[in-house]
Formats: sequence, structure tokens, C-alpha cells
Amino acid sequence: MSVPTTASHVGVLGHTIEGAALCWTEVARHSAKLGQPQHPDITMDCISFERVMPAWEAGDLATVRAVLRTSAERLAKADAEFFVCPDNTAHLALEAAGPEFPLPGLHIVDVVADAAQAAGYQRVAILGTRFTMNGPLYPRELAKRGITAVIPAETERERIHDAIFTELVYGRVPESVRSTFHSIAERMQAEEGCDAVAAVCTEIPLAIDSSTSPIPVLDSTRLLGRAAAEVALGRRPLPVWSGGAFG
Repeated sequence: MSVPTTASHVGVLGHTIEGAALCWTEVARHSAKLGQPQHPDITMDCISFERVMPAWEAGDLATVRAVLRTSAERLAKADAEFFVCPDNTAHLALEAAGPEFPLPGLHIVDVVADAAQAAGYQRVAILGTRFTMNGPLYPRELAKRGITAVIPAETERERIHDAIFTELVYGRVPESVRSTFHSIAERMQAEEGCDAVAAVCTEIPLAIDSSTSPIPVLDSTRLLGRAAAEVALGRRPLPVWSGGAFG
């Protein structure tokens, strides 16, 4: 007996397990919230992050991109119609020069920036890996919408980066890590005038969310999962970006 198709097929291009799993879950949960009893088909491919960590440290985006492209090719072979990559830092490599991916994808920074604009935020604290906080993606996309991206101080950036790579990517959330994110958000509200926090490492929501933060949190993982569900259910158009330059 054939199974009826009720939605398009979502491909989750994982880069770390925790972020990919959170996004996968959010696609299904948001589908239910939209009144869809059957969540879309979801296929995930996730090549071990540890395999590409030396390339990240060396700034070798071409190597990282090639690994991500392998996952995209596998998703296309599984008949996924579009992909989401629940890893903000990975988008630095996804935007690097190279052949287009075999299927289109939602851009996580675009999704988060749209959410910040819709909420009326003006100054958004950017908390993520060192690569993301020092990179151009969030300042660029937020500026297009008239929003200022505020980057933590250097010592705070190091504390955030260390917490991500020593604890959060392994699913560990000690109280010291929760305290780190809370205190940084609190300082950036008081001293930098931030009215929201962008949790733009997809594991950060394990440590801080809007219920524990002094200011609202833009949860990039769940925002991307919700956007993917909306695309799959026809609530927003299929993406057209297939890697490379964006916008």
C-alpha cells in the first residue's frame, strides 16, 4: 500500500549532533502546532564534526565545504527537496566559493534576522562560536534590516567559545556554563543596550533561553526548524539558495 505524501521532504544537514537533533525535533513539533497531524518526511545526514575541526582551526573553509557537500549529496539521493543546516558557523563554509549544492537550502542567518526584525529588536547580542562572533554573517544580515549586531568583549568571546566546545557540543550543561551565558547577556543588556540575544550556536539553547535570560533569546536552532516545517507544509516558499554567495 502506498503512503500518501502530505508535505515536502526536509533534509537536515547536520554538523554537530546536539544542534541537528534539536532542529529535527522542532520540525516535527512545529508541524503539529500548525495543525498538521503527520510531520514531513525528515532525513538527516551528519558527518562527525571532529573530522573537520582541524580545518576550522586552520581557516580552511574549502575543506569544510567539501564535507558539507557530501552530506548534501546524500540528502539529495534520499529525495530530500531542500536542506537546513542547523549550525551557524557552518554557513561561513556554505557561503564559500564552490559548485552549487544539489538541492536548495534555507539560510539560518536569514531566518534569525527575519525573526529579529519581526519582533522589532534594535540591538542584538551575538553569542556563538568564535568563528561566528568574529565573522561577517550576522552583522551583514541584521544591518540589511536596520538592526545592530553587538559582539561580546574578547574575553567573553573566549568564555563562550570554550563552553561550546568543552561542554555543549557533548550535551553537557553544568551550572557554570548556564551562569556564563546569563551573566554575559545581563552585561550586554545593561552596558551595550541590547534588547535581545541571538543564540547562534545551535547548542546554546541548551544553556539559555527566554525563560532564563534577562532579555529575549532568538533561538536559531528552533527558528530554523520551524521555518523548515513551514516550507515543507507550503506555508512559505521553497528556498532558492544552493550554497555560495547569499543575498
